[in-house]
Amino acid sequence: MSDTAEYTPPAIWTWNKESGGRFAAINRPISGPTHEKELPIGKHPMQLYSLATPNGVKVTVMLEELLAMGYSGAEYDAWLIRIDGNQFGSGFVEINPNSKIPALMDRSGPEPVRVFESASILMHLAEKFDAFLPKDAKTRAECLSWLFWQMGSAPYLGGGFGHFYAYAPIKIEYAIDRFAMEVKRQLDVLDRHLAKNEFLAGRDYTIADIATWPWYGSLAKGVLYGAAEFLQVHEYKNVIRWADVIAARPAAKRGRMVNCAWGEPANQLWERHDASDFETKTQDKIGAAS
Repeated sequence: MSDTAEYTPPAIWTWNKESGGRFAAINRPISGPTHEKELPIGKHPMQLYSLATPNGVKVTVMLEELLAMGYSGAEYDAWLIRIDGNQFGSGFVEINPNSKIPALMDRSGPEPVRVFESASILMHLAEKFDAFLPKDAKTRAECLSWLFWQMGSAPYLGGGFGHFYAYAPIKIEYAIDRFAMEVKRQLDVLDRHLAKNEFLAGRDYTIADIATWPWYGSLAKGVLYGAAEFLQVHEYKNVIRWADVIAARPAAKRGRMVNCAWGEPANQLWERHDASDFETKTQDKIGAAS
């Protein structure tokens, strides 16, 4: 295969099961469950089914921040959903018909409430606990504008740049250049805004920051895709300053560990069912005990 080969799309597209590179085995052009599998249910009001991708980290950071503020109703069980076909189990598809993590079941009321899409989960929790979402109309609008900016921009970073730079079976110059240009433009948008604002909505830390940090904060700190030098992320000094401030928050540190199944064992807490799990059930502790 060559990135210079001429390609003429056929009149009707057909699915090639071998396409998709690293994720070929789990990609398909239809929705719905592939197998029957019930989801576990823990003891807490919030049941989270997720993986510590940037979208998953948004929600665990939010829940840890709420707990740090004293909202006991935000106690949660976090169940690991590996993206290896488990997202197509019947129980998970029932919560999220789009088969993407994260998915939340709020069991605090008389009837369970399902919430899917990471921004929807953040808004649900922010409104439920009256936290991290500004009350005055102007600042609330700013917060929501940046929240949905992130939701609209991240596909260029993840599904676009990340896929073609890190995961595609061949390196296609045009695709990498196209998405690298857009990602650098997005970083510049953030950098210019953060030159004048401590956080995205102004002076206060909000769900806009919680949503954006796992993606663009991680990119600016060289965590995502090993692309720090390629994208020259050191140029975005205001994004780096903002990312460092959030990374230093204890709740953000904990949230990044939950449902994490890669990296240093000390930073992997595959499932979280109690606050003490951070001290006793990370993979380094489990490995030492076995």
